[in-house]
Amino acid sequence: MAEKTISIPADSRRSIFGGLDSHIRKIEAAFDVNIFERDDRIKITGSEEGCSLALSVLEELESLCERGRDIDEQQVMYAISLAEDELKNVFTGIDSDIICHTVAGKPVKPKTLGQKAYVDAIRNNMVVFGTGPAGTGKTYLAMAMAITAFKNEEVTRIILTRPAIEAGEKLGFLPGDLQSKVDPYLRPLYDALYQIMGHESFLKNMEKGFIEVAPLAYMRGRTLDNAYIILDEAQNTTPAQMKMFLTRMGFGSKVVITGDLTQKDLAPGSASGLDVAMKVLKNIDGISFCELTAKDVVRHPLVQKIVKAYEDYEEKGKKKTSPLRSDKVDPKYRNGKRVHV
Repeated sequence: MAEKTISIPADSRRSIFGGLDSHIRKIEAAFDVNIFERDDRIKITGSEEGCSLALSVLEELESLCERGRDIDEQQVMYAISLAEDELKNVFTGIDSDIICHTVAGKPVKPKTLGQKAYVDAIRNNMVVFGTGPAGTGKTYLAMAMAITAFKNEEVTRIILTRPAIEAGEKLGFLPGDLQSKVDPYLRPLYDALYQIMGHESFLKNMEKGFIEVAPLAYMRGRTLDNAYIILDEAQNTTPAQMKMFLTRMGFGSKVVITGDLTQKDLAPGSASGLDVAMKVLKNIDGISFCELTAKDVVRHPLVQKIVKAYEDYEEKGKKKTSPLRSDKVDPKYRNGKRVHV
């Protein structure tokens, strides 16, 4: 039985232990150790390896507390995964990279190594493809980078777009004018803008034409200079749409394309523009590809488990037809169109 101790100030201990010791219970379960307070120190008992890993997690969390950060469940779980991968002292570097602040004053920053690599790629490249499962911050971080660039006068406008396609269901007729019809598809982009910029600031800049939120079909025939352009839900584009979008970029512009390769809403048998672009453009300088994984999910911890469960399920079904995959051509469709068979 091994034993290790660490001295952590009382204020930091409260944050690290969590309500009803919930954070400590997760660390204990992850490494099969026992953790308890002894005077002004924290004592860890268990196997030599388990104690060492648990100690590294506590040290990482203490470094966050020293920066004035409150510890939440996502940070605890990510620190555990870092310890299991034998990665140390990375929280400080990630936590110090503040992109901007929301209208409520909350800092927007990468929370994982994958997100940090994604943000750095956006800074250093003209075109960035960010792929990964839901909840990895692909769109939100890209939006934060765009707003920061706009505020710093690096670009003169922000253009946000996504294909207007139903997520697996037919919505039928939508009432209202053209803008009212496309707004439901663009709601996730509006939500991020409101949170970071504030409702009034967003409307003011939108009225002046500095911020544009539009469906992808509106991009044809345009040349976009000095703009920060974000294409969201790119897995639902066709190859022709993706080519059209990528050729809109003008001088002084930056382009970020985000998508989840596992959630395509295209007709069975239709190729995804995102899939094709990643193959065609992989060797071009100035274009970067960032793949986020289940470890980069920063929503509720249950989302990470759901994503991982689906990944495992699809991995097992790779050699046979899976009902969750749409890359097998349906005999009722030919070139994306329904035919009689």
